[in-house]
Amino acid sequence: MQYLVSVIDDRTASATPEEMSAINAFNDRLVAEGHWVFAGGLASPGTATVIDNRGGEAMLTDGPFLESKEYLAGLWIIRAPDLDVALKLAAEGSKACNRKVEVRPFLGG
Repeated sequence: MQYLVSVIDDRTASATPEEMSAINAFNDRLVAEGHWVFAGGLASPGTATVIDNRGGEAMLTDGPFLESKEYLAGLWIIRAPDLDVALKLAAEGSKACNRKVEVRPFLGG
């Protein structure tokens, strides 16, 4: 099963060199153990564009969908046999990046 591990932060480009080293080591471990699917950091919320094409013509709005003190700063998509393993890996990812994370399974397994 695949899981989205969302990294939650209140600053942009805030990882210290020590945090980046820990993140890279965690990523290497995910790859070595077969849990790696994809990971990436995101640019600041101010670079976002929201697109709503439900009304027949696409409406583009600058900025994030929601105004918030915290935002999605990055993500991992991991493969794990069950939620317990995904939560354990996410806890290790949270420690590596020194940020809160949220775990959600993808629909359809």
